[in-house]
Amino acid sequence: MIWFWPSCNIAPCVSQYLCCLHCGHMYRGRNESCSGPGSKACREKMRRDKLNDRFADLSSILEPGRPAKTDKSAILGDAIRVLNQLRAESQELKVANEKLQEDIKNLKVEKNELREEKGLLKADKERIEQQMKAMAIVPGGIVPPHPAAYQAGVNKFMAFPSYGGYPMWQYIPPAALDTSQDHVLRPPVA
Repeated sequence: MIWFWPSCNIAPCVSQYLCCLHCGHMYRGRNESCSGPGSKACREKMRRDKLNDRFADLSSILEPGRPAKTDKSAILGDAIRVLNQLRAESQELKVANEKLQEDIKNLKVEKNELREEKGLLKADKERIEQQMKAMAIVPGGIVPPHPAAYQAGVNKFMAFPSYGGYPMWQYIPPAALDTSQDHVLRPPVA
């Protein structure tokens, strides 16, 4: 079929019709992606594009470093899995937090008990120190008692009766009483 274009002007609606016949479909041809920003089709396309962008963002957040998925059901499945993991982790952290709070309460109670016990021990210490000071102070007119008398064996007599029967070791300095080094300092005489 040969097309003959007359030199006269053809109405625009007829030219669109002829163009559609030539292309093989009966829709009007459009020069733009959508005819106007206010049209329903354009608004729907913008809504779908925005939704797809949000799915891509969600996919990149769920698996950073990996290429974004395009399958919406897979993205939603991953999101559900991550949310369940986060919920379980949150529950574990709540339980651990409650346990730590209980431990803190117990430690505070124990700290208060130890503080009270420390106060009681300090008061006891001061009381005992006061008693020791009172015992150490001897009244001016009273002579301290003599040490207990040395009890000699049945057949033993006192070596020197003028000493009154007291053991002599009480009056010897402690360094002279040490007999652990006698074998070194004073070897036995044969």
